[in-house]
Amino acid sequence: MTRNSDLQTLREQAVPRGVSNMLPVFAERAQNAEQWDVDGKRYIDFAAGIAVLNTGHLHPDIKAAVSAQLEKFSHTCFQVTQYESYVRLADRLNHLAPGATPKKTILVTTGAEAVENAVKIARAHTQRSAVISFSGSFHGRTMYAMGLTGKVSPYKTGFGPMPSEIYHLPFPAEYLGVTPSQTLSALETLFKADVEPARVAAIIIEPVQGEGGFYPAPIEFLKEIRRLCTLHGIVMIVDEVQTGFARTGKMFAIEYADVEPDLITVAKSLAGGFPLAGVIGKADIMDAPAPGGLGGTYAGSPISCAAALAVLDVIEKERLCERANILGAILRKRLNGFRSKGLDCVGDVRGLGAMIAMELVKNGDAQQPDTDLTKALVQRAAANGLLILSCGTRANVIRFLAPLTASESIIQEGLDILERSLLELTAVDSEAKRA
Repeated sequence: MTRNSDLQTLREQAVPRGVSNMLPVFAERAQNAEQWDVDGKRYIDFAAGIAVLNTGHLHPDIKAAVSAQLEKFSHTCFQVTQYESYVRLADRLNHLAPGATPKKTILVTTGAEAVENAVKIARAHTQRSAVISFSGSFHGRTMYAMGLTGKVSPYKTGFGPMPSEIYHLPFPAEYLGVTPSQTLSALETLFKADVEPARVAAIIIEPVQGEGGFYPAPIEFLKEIRRLCTLHGIVMIVDEVQTGFARTGKMFAIEYADVEPDLITVAKSLAGGFPLAGVIGKADIMDAPAPGGLGGTYAGSPISCAAALAVLDVIEKERLCERANILGAILRKRLNGFRSKGLDCVGDVRGLGAMIAMELVKNGDAQQPDTDLTKALVQRAAANGLLILSCGTRANVIRFLAPLTASESIIQEGLDILERSLLELTAVDSEAKRA
């Protein structure tokens, strides 16, 4: 039987170190919110493939849709021979996107590809070149998306020079001492010192930062960005790659702000584990590129489109937006309760719906991020049978992305493991200090 240790040895010989791995573990099978590795060890999955599996591993409706599509064809290239699932999905996304303005959608393969295309569309529409992003943001690993990403290590290290005409503003995260007024003041300074508004094609923002630490953008701040974009003819791009498809308790997180973006980038949970991404936007903006300017050989795979249509059915049928709020309430209650058990390392618990984060600090002090504890917790939780992810500009945030289809008993079991793991680590730390 192939074991984790055997495969890890092969992985080190065959795969470059630039592709990092959280654990020396290889998945054998998975179902809903559980995984089993090749050694037979069971894990509760609070990572969901980094927010890809809002509908869980191998949802039966999605499996059935993919199986049915495979009986027909696997690929034609949409630009050569069109297929119904692409246009049906585009139409459905157009109607789901917030705002009354008519929409159109292009389908691609990855979140980074969606971001790159959104920038292309914004530039074609405005005939401008500059793009404004935010510190702590993550928009992908391809060249322009990497430039937009507001975190150097590990995403930009050694890959320069970065693309030109990209400007970063501080993201308003009050727990870190950055207020919306400070960010807006920085934008005003940027317009005066570096780039005039008339040269800015787009501002791109995550309504809840993903890799940056799950900080929700304040509602009034998002409204003000919308106002400024409208005032200056700038395209407002909202990156919903991680926040989309019921994760935050609404189909799209931007709905909390009652703001209509010009363009929305989507990916991850759109197709329930199959590679698919897209840009949804106002029709007149989406039509700016000339024919042939958009597309891709595998863009909008018919298999992924079939999966995505099934995903949208599952979200509606199983009321996953409501389910996200129920699971989020369970997570927040348990995580906040850790402090009553002497775990003053829990500095902040935040999020929307079931997109929840726990920030780990020393002595309850927001200014003392506990990076070492965060790293150790990921490993200890996995050893105890729970998959969790870290994130944050200070590498001290645990993010929770459990499938929205997970049972409450599985969620509670996972939180039990998390609590035990954290208590084990803090007990070890206390003993070390006494010694």
